[in-house]
Amino acid sequence: MKRSKHRGQKEDRNGDEPAILETENLDRQGMFMGGGPDPDTISLASVTAVTTNVSNKRSKPDIKMEPSSGRPVDYQVSVTVIEARQLVGLNMDPMVCVEIGEDKKYTSMKESTNCPYYNEYFVFDFHVPPDVMFDKILKLSVIHSKNLLRSGTLVGTFKLDVGTIYSQPDHQFYHKWALLSDPDDITAGGKGYVKCDVAVVAKGDTIKTPHKANESDEDDIEGNLLLPEGVPAERQWARYYLKIYRAEGLPRMNTSIMANVKKAFIGENKDLVDPYVQVQFAGQKGKTSVQKSCYEPIWNEQIVFTEMFPPLCKRMKIQIRDSDKVNDVAIGTHFLDLKKISNDGDKGFLPTLGPAWVNMYGSTRTYTLMDEYQELNEGLGEGVSFRARLLISLGVEILDTSSPEITSSTEVQLEGVPNISESATGKVEEFFLFGSFLEATMIDRKIGDKPMNFEVTIGYYGNEIDGVIQPKTKGKKGGGDGDEEETDLIHNSSEEEMDDDGDLTSVATTPPMKPVITDRNYFHLPYFERKPCFYIKSWWQDQRRRLYNANVIDNIADKLEDGLNDVHEIIKTEKAYPERRLRGVLEELSQGCSQFLSLANKDQNQSGRTKLDRERLKLCLGEVENIGQQAKAMRSQVKKSTVRDKLKLSQNFLSKLRFLADEPQHSVPDIFIWMISNGKRIAYARVPSKDILFSSMDEERGKDCGKVKTIFLRIPGKKGFGPAGWTVQSKIEIYLWLGLNRQRKDYLSGLPNGFEENKLSKGPGLPSSPPISLTYMMKQIFQLRVHMYQARSLFAADSTGLSDPFARVFFSTQSQVTEVLAETLCPTWDQLLVFENVELFGEASELRDDPPIIVIELYDQDTVGKADFMGRTFAKPVVKMADEHYGPPRFPPQLEYYQIYRGNCAAGEMLAAFELLQIGPNGKADLPPIDGPTDMDRGPILPVPLGIRPVLSKYRIEVLFWGLRDLKRVNLAQVDRPRVDIECAGKGVQSALIPNYKKNPNFSTLVKWFEVDLPENELLHPPLNIRVVDCRAFGRYTLVGSTAVTTLRKFIYRGQDKQANNWSTTEEIIVVNMEPEPAYKKMETVVKLDSCSEAVVKVEVRKDGKGKRKKRKKGDEPEEEELDESMLDWWSKYFASIETLTEILKAQEAALSDSEEKDDMDIADGRGTKKGKGKKKKQSVDPFEKKKPKLDELKVYPKELESDFDNFEDWLHTFFLFRGKGGDDDDQNVTDEDRVVGKFKGSLCMYKVTDDMSRDMSFDSNMGMFQNIPHNDPINVLVRIYVIRATDLHPADINGKADPYIAIKLGKTEIKDKENYISKQLNPLFGKSFDVEATFPMDSTLTVSIYDWDLVGTDDLIGETKLDLENRFYSKHRATCGIGSNYAIHGYNVWRDPMKPTQILAKLCKDGKLDGPHYGPGGRVKVENRVFMGPTEIEDENGLKKKTEEHLALSVLTHWEEIPKGGCKLVPEHVETRPLLHPDKPGIEQGRIEMWVDLFPKDMTAPGPALDIAPRKPKKFELRVIVWNTDEVVLEDDDIFTGEKSSDIFVRGWLKGQQEDKQDTDVHYHSITGEGNFNWRFVYPFDYLMAEEKIVISKKESMFAWDETEYKIPARLNLQVWDADHFSADDFLGAIELDLNRFPRGAKTAKQCTIEMVTNEAEMPMVSIFKQKRVKGWWPFVARNEEDEFELTGKVEAELHLLTGEEAEKSPVGEGRNEPDPLEKPNRPDNSLLWFLTPFKAIKHLVCNQYKWLVIKIVTALLLLAMLALFLYSMPGYMVKKMLGA
Repeated sequence: MKRSKHRGQKEDRNGDEPAILETENLDRQGMFMGGGPDPDTISLASVTAVTTNVSNKRSKPDIKMEPSSGRPVDYQVSVTVIEARQLVGLNMDPMVCVEIGEDKKYTSMKESTNCPYYNEYFVFDFHVPPDVMFDKILKLSVIHSKNLLRSGTLVGTFKLDVGTIYSQPDHQFYHKWALLSDPDDITAGGKGYVKCDVAVVAKGDTIKTPHKANESDEDDIEGNLLLPEGVPAERQWARYYLKIYRAEGLPRMNTSIMANVKKAFIGENKDLVDPYVQVQFAGQKGKTSVQKSCYEPIWNEQIVFTEMFPPLCKRMKIQIRDSDKVNDVAIGTHFLDLKKISNDGDKGFLPTLGPAWVNMYGSTRTYTLMDEYQELNEGLGEGVSFRARLLISLGVEILDTSSPEITSSTEVQLEGVPNISESATGKVEEFFLFGSFLEATMIDRKIGDKPMNFEVTIGYYGNEIDGVIQPKTKGKKGGGDGDEEETDLIHNSSEEEMDDDGDLTSVATTPPMKPVITDRNYFHLPYFERKPCFYIKSWWQDQRRRLYNANVIDNIADKLEDGLNDVHEIIKTEKAYPERRLRGVLEELSQGCSQFLSLANKDQNQSGRTKLDRERLKLCLGEVENIGQQAKAMRSQVKKSTVRDKLKLSQNFLSKLRFLADEPQHSVPDIFIWMISNGKRIAYARVPSKDILFSSMDEERGKDCGKVKTIFLRIPGKKGFGPAGWTVQSKIEIYLWLGLNRQRKDYLSGLPNGFEENKLSKGPGLPSSPPISLTYMMKQIFQLRVHMYQARSLFAADSTGLSDPFARVFFSTQSQVTEVLAETLCPTWDQLLVFENVELFGEASELRDDPPIIVIELYDQDTVGKADFMGRTFAKPVVKMADEHYGPPRFPPQLEYYQIYRGNCAAGEMLAAFELLQIGPNGKADLPPIDGPTDMDRGPILPVPLGIRPVLSKYRIEVLFWGLRDLKRVNLAQVDRPRVDIECAGKGVQSALIPNYKKNPNFSTLVKWFEVDLPENELLHPPLNIRVVDCRAFGRYTLVGSTAVTTLRKFIYRGQDKQANNWSTTEEIIVVNMEPEPAYKKMETVVKLDSCSEAVVKVEVRKDGKGKRKKRKKGDEPEEEELDESMLDWWSKYFASIETLTEILKAQEAALSDSEEKDDMDIADGRGTKKGKGKKKKQSVDPFEKKKPKLDELKVYPKELESDFDNFEDWLHTFFLFRGKGGDDDDQNVTDEDRVVGKFKGSLCMYKVTDDMSRDMSFDSNMGMFQNIPHNDPINVLVRIYVIRATDLHPADINGKADPYIAIKLGKTEIKDKENYISKQLNPLFGKSFDVEATFPMDSTLTVSIYDWDLVGTDDLIGETKLDLENRFYSKHRATCGIGSNYAIHGYNVWRDPMKPTQILAKLCKDGKLDGPHYGPGGRVKVENRVFMGPTEIEDENGLKKKTEEHLALSVLTHWEEIPKGGCKLVPEHVETRPLLHPDKPGIEQGRIEMWVDLFPKDMTAPGPALDIAPRKPKKFELRVIVWNTDEVVLEDDDIFTGEKSSDIFVRGWLKGQQEDKQDTDVHYHSITGEGNFNWRFVYPFDYLMAEEKIVISKKESMFAWDETEYKIPARLNLQVWDADHFSADDFLGAIELDLNRFPRGAKTAKQCTIEMVTNEAEMPMVSIFKQKRVKGWWPFVARNEEDEFELTGKVEAELHLLTGEEAEKSPVGEGRNEPDPLEKPNRPDNSLLWFLTPFKAIKHLVCNQYKWLVIKIVTALLLLAMLALFLYSMPGYMVKKMLGA
């Protein structure tokens, strides 16, 4: 079956996707053609390997029609901000802002803390094309004290682009620390860290939640930075200099309406474009100056960005824009991918580029008012024509931030740069492009029958519009790059005149021609023997070396890809020796690599080589050599067993080669071919110039150079999306050749031979001009036979969910159709189409090796209107020349599967064979006869002849009809009397009619069978169709839904192997210990048991339970106390199990990475230079391994239970029924939710009918192969649903939270637990169980949904999950009630199944007809021939021991999969994690739910009460902190009077999250030494969850909140030391935060207390207050200084005492120094009041020393003031006196 993988998004963009065409209908024995070459190198499944050695004049076309890059997709970005640490700043109120593109979301604000804890979850939804999504920037910023009035101050930011997140494993960063930096001050260091999870999900991706690492690992911030693998933790600042020199080839146009009007009125003929360049990088924008009215702008400017290096933003977007008064328009866009222009290896290089020209592509160059393809110029989607080329260069300089002259801002700067010399980008050479259209067929009829022609352009040459306005310097359209001498010669030459070398300028278009009708859908152009040609001369810098190197690597990669596809194919079709083929592929790869090394080093000194050229060459040489050596080393390791692994590794080589081949510096622009009908541009194709570039070396030549290439033209722009883009606009066979003008001599040599050239007659003396058309003298006549056998899994094109398919086959200018088969997705046409008199031009031998391709299109016939397109595929026929014999090995050809594509989606496969037979001189008499099967008469329709049609044999297919479920309405009417019809290869069987679907949807007759002739080869089996019809009154039938079982292989019954039947009678003893270790340790003790061996397996029993205790050295951690049974509950078990799961996952990951490293080692051995993996994980070895107390555990499944037990389809399968048209953009493999109309439950079994069908004695003949199946009568069941918790719910409210509650629906029962909603929580803990009674089969689907409670309005659905209970109930895996790991009759692990293990075992043995169980003495039990051992006593509540066999029975049940004949794994006691989905957002997870379901049949004993899994109530604790003393506190104040440094110290403390409850000591005034005495007690009551190590706080979020919200916060005590000020704000001096679960043990004395206790926590001995209860010691206070380093600002002696709530009540204490239990007053030296007693001393000190001059100044001023006052006072009286002349 032919298949080729989609290449990822990345390669699609470059348009160099490999052909997905599968031309493999060459028969499998092709290898005998040439005497059988080495079996390693010949392909068994592909035509390529055989035809490479013959003249290969055609290249493979690409089958995927639709452009994949510009279509919008759904994305969801989820960000969880967990906490921030080490934020720079004193006593701040931080909040985090998450910004993606334009969207901003904020966390809440936390007060006065440098390490806030948020745990808030944000979701952003987008519907944009991938390119746009991945260029969006995610920005995390921390803002300090923002409120309604002020915007707050920015602490620091962190940026990365969404593409970087998406390229991570699992598309996410989990629990990583983002390092914040300040964009305005790059000289400063980090500004703190934010811990977050970031995930990007596209439709259909699943999020894996990684296991939670334990806290201590994550607190290692440096080791968990939010950076992609391979980026160093210490990133530096760098400047990115992008120099922009000039542009040329801008389209002659102006997009503004005003300008067009102006031009019409004034007739101004200026250049109507004002270009400037805009660059976007890492969220910043820079632009050059605007060059007014200029088509050849010269800027000579550089734009400087300052950003961290390596940047976390991959692409730089460079855009030429036209400046305009109304709005600026993009002319062209180019993306620079920094990954491609740098290399981070040890011999790597910084990003560098150019100076080099980059080509920009976009919409057409036509002069229109409104450009319909404008978005192409913005860089969305594939450009459809050349827009401009821009000369740029890029350099990066790492900044040394310590040097003083660096400006510290990151603003974008613009500077001028000197001009660049002409030759810097290479010598300008004259290039010559020649091509010829050999045929143009399949032209869409919609285009109309006006005359058509084709136009070819390369860059701005060959374009009619550009021919009008000639650039001044270039002379003519073909002008060089400003080679002035040439310019004068050709300044006034028009298109038809001679060039200076006596050659014609260009012929870029073919003559118009009227199309001719091919069939209902398509025209063709009647070229026949006269093929039009075109040729264009153009001038470009000669940078062919770049393209040559890319071609050599691509060439190696293409061969490798073909080879790997072959190997896949061989494995898939189960042919022999895939390892041989893989060895051949690797051999070829290593040869190709060594060849590259010899070729790439040529012409090193050519002009215009840039730094990037040299560095890339080094890189390519190194990498390719490396790949070659690894391939060589691997070749010897390929064994049959390792083929798959090695295939995976080889795929890595492929992607690496493709990456190397992608050349970032362009040279010659791509070639565009446009089809023009009546002057209107209809469709285009784009051919990369490197693919058709000529070189004298074969390896360097482009893969399509000098070959005939089949190209399908596409509709440009957005119109090409969706169904419009799937119809072929035109299929052209075109020959292309591009090279230097001086290499022109053999440009025609690749054409099919036998033609004459027709030139433009220009008089004699012009022998060298190229032809304008070719006339073919030779033609061959062929007959094509197309054997269309069948197709399967086709697209559903009608509303019934079926199609009426027919195929239309095109070859050359003919087409034929198969018959239409009604209402099926799996048509068997079995039809031979014969195309008579097919004329092909060229030599016979060439056609034999390389025939043209055949296009097969599938359509759905509609009674009215046009047939709907359903998909397309290509094939190459096997050719027989007239003189060849028709016989093996090549004839008759074999049927092969061809993958059908509809747009880019696979849409089924087709089984067919094609042969092309030459009609010799004797006419048709020589052709091999067509001998169809004699027993069929189908009139004019010929069946596929014998020898090609598969060999059939008789099979019997038995069908188990169980029932129908969840049928939806049909045309508004309910389904009442359904029936199932089964059909395969024309035969079939009908089920019994269900008389009343609502009453009982099960069938009365369970098993029916039919016989049918099917091919011997299982791969060719036709699908089996299942249809459900509803029988209405008056004998009418309506189709309800249908489905096709495409592969019957899993239902083939293969008789049991002989060995399995005669189980040996030897006994095998399995000693099973009843105290299982955690599963991840068990791995070493499991021994595989062979069926015939005697084995006694001893599983060690740990005996050190309560017995001997090892004496322990002093200083070890005290061992955990024995568990108190009464303390334990279900949650203890659950948390212990989660821990085990985490450890298992970790162990698996480690094992995986070990094996990968081992593989690397194996390969690297060849080189002997294994690079040390720098990042060896630190094995965190606990100094004291925690002895985990033994807890009984359950199994936590990180996904649905179904995924581990094969959907519980061990005998009852579920087939989804579909109806309605298929969705347009969906891949066929995705089940389209909206189309599912119900389920059919049943099963199939097929086997070859033989005479010796042996039958068992107890065989019920009515049941056929389906023995021992329960009856399907209705059954009443009690369903008990336990819901534990939900995680990562999608926020439903504006505040980014939700108020979730559970809703349960089963049949008619609906439970909405609305009153118990949990306020504002995205990770709610429910801990609830619900009992629902149900009747199977009516109520078989259980829906558990989570709704969001709203005060007003309806509640919104957050997500739901559906469980099929019926399959669980009937499954052999016994999913009704999980089997516990231990049996207990009381306590937290009580057995909850009403049946005891002995009863379960007895029933299983009886049902499976097994011998046993036989209980023996000594704690043994025997089942079949296995013996199990286990304990035989059990304790009841009162501690009495009783004899019991339950443990023994349980040990058998837990190992049931080891029982021969019918043993299978039984479902253990478990918790499953199910994704929640929302119908409106299919495929995108909305959160997860942890739950389990128990099912108890009502006819058995009633089960006990439900387990109590109510969430643990947090325990009340009281933490008492006594602050005794402080020491060495920094002194803040200068004493006004004495001038001494002193501080007025007080200590403040609070528990994190309870800032409102902060408590302060009294103030120790005037401490001169930094010593303070307090004897002050803080009392903090709090509620604490032991299992989660979190404090629980309930408080209202705001004054408007409706209810209290519960928060869970890590238990951390904050202590701060302050300096009290009377009049100004108190000064913050220092702080310490102690995590109560693990904090450094306090120092014994103040001397031993150092700053190390904070900065170097990892080395310190840690204690937990919950274990120690009482701790006393000294701890340091720290704060950050100006340089952002921690410095010691004081020490505190404190005592921490933890009491439970009850203890605290019994012995209450007072806060501060109050009663009860008061602390004594501290003995403070009384210097605080000293100066009152010795006032003179103080005054003398003040007056004489400190303020002497100040006092003198004040006294003088006072005297002066007094004099002035007296003067003013006495002045008026004195004046009056004087005036009156007293």
